[in-house]
Amino acid sequence: MRAITFTKKQIKRAAAVAALAVATAAVAVTATVTSVKTRAVERRLPIYCVERGDKKIALTFDVAWENSNTQQLIDILAENNARATFFVTGDWCDRYPDDVKMFYDAGHEIENHSDKHPHVEGINVNDLINDTKECSRKIKMITGEEPKLYRAPYGEYDDSLITTLDGMGMKVIQWDVDSVDWKKPSADKIKKKVLKGVKSGSILLFHNDLENTTEALPDILKSLRSQGYEFVGVEDMIYFDNYTIDATGKQIPTSQSSINLSEEKIEAVIAQYSDKISAAGITDEQLAAAIAAIKSGNLSALPAELRPLAAEVMASINGNSQNPPDSSDITENSSTSGTTSTDPEMLK
Repeated sequence: MRAITFTKKQIKRAAAVAALAVATAAVAVTATVTSVKTRAVERRLPIYCVERGDKKIALTFDVAWENSNTQQLIDILAENNARATFFVTGDWCDRYPDDVKMFYDAGHEIENHSDKHPHVEGINVNDLINDTKECSRKIKMITGEEPKLYRAPYGEYDDSLITTLDGMGMKVIQWDVDSVDWKKPSADKIKKKVLKGVKSGSILLFHNDLENTTEALPDILKSLRSQGYEFVGVEDMIYFDNYTIDATGKQIPTSQSSINLSEEKIEAVIAQYSDKISAAGITDEQLAAAIAAIKSGNLSALPAELRPLAAEVMASINGNSQNPPDSSDITENSSTSGTTSTDPEMLK
């Protein structure tokens, strides 16, 4: 066997690479462990809003009452170059099929808000499936398109509902900005409540058939447009694959959710390996470059020696590892469980 020898410089370099790999992997693994543990203790959540940096937001209307302002809503949205999503009940489709078609022909999304608007928390699974399918069938008969999204009546949900709808290929959509227009406040109060809560990726909740909503909407849209927001359908804003939902109901693409760590968390993990890093002579610049590469997913920014390990770490983060890392020495961030958010809209 041929003996292999290393110079002191090569040994130091190898030690530096190893220590840097350990520290960088630890940072990424922290995200994995925290994410896995958080999901284990939380209930399943619908999508309340979306992590975005492009100032896209979604206007949504729950449609279950009468049809007094259909044309007005279409005109206001058109004047402000705003696409909206209308969650309609099957019952409303039965009573006002022409209005459903009007919304659809105007370029808006038509999605599922149940057939008979039942209370769905704790509902029998077969009853939920039948009610949802019936609404989707009626919408497809009018628009030719199968709904991909579901908004539960009264904003109710539980684990069973989320799991069932997911199995039906539908995303359950809530909201993070509630106009509370069903309480019939003044148009000015609606405007103030909505405008103070909007951020990139927000889902806004309104209802049809309300005079004050019709009055408030033009000013809301003009103000948001002046702030650079773009109004898109929910289907165009959410992610259908490769995402997680955090404890607040925010949908986050996997590339961000698994690796986008706070500076405080990074510093805490690096502190665990400070002795090894210092002994290996790793510079702050080297460490920062490695962490940035892992966080961004740009492995080409890493030294060639680190890329295989980085790929393995990222595969583990994305749930592809058969052997998740031991978490006994990693501090877990506590998180509260999601809670049902109820929209007490009343029907009939």
